[in-house]
Amino acid sequence: MTDPIADYLTRIRNAYMAGKKVVEIPSSKMKVAITQILCEKGYILSYKVVEGNPFNTIKIALKYHPQTKMAAIKKIERVSTPGLRQYTGVDDMPRVLNGLGIAILSTPKGVITDKEAKELGVGGEVICYVY
Repeated sequence: MTDPIADYLTRIRNAYMAGKKVVEIPSSKMKVAITQILCEKGYILSYKVVEGNPFNTIKIALKYHPQTKMAAIKKIERVSTPGLRQYTGVDDMPRVLNGLGIAILSTPKGVITDKEAKELGVGGEVICYVY
């Protein structure tokens, strides 16, 4: 696997399309940070890092609308890839769906959203868009 973050996003996307309640993904510090942001912003219900013998995993409880059973995440897409990194400064911060979605960035201050990066005055690598 050449891009673990793309694999992470694809597993979440596929689990939503299949109507799963829980998805299990191999863990890393970056994936845990992205999952924490998704949980804080209300795109997933909860998550738990499960310590395993060969490797750790992240169990993510997916969120659906109670009546319509629509997924909380309409689209989750990778922006920066290993072959073509996408960086942004504070002045060129992307607006996802005119401010309704979020962009997740990897900055010197850690993995944060576009709004937090603008407040802190830092730029960084745009990991993905979520809405």
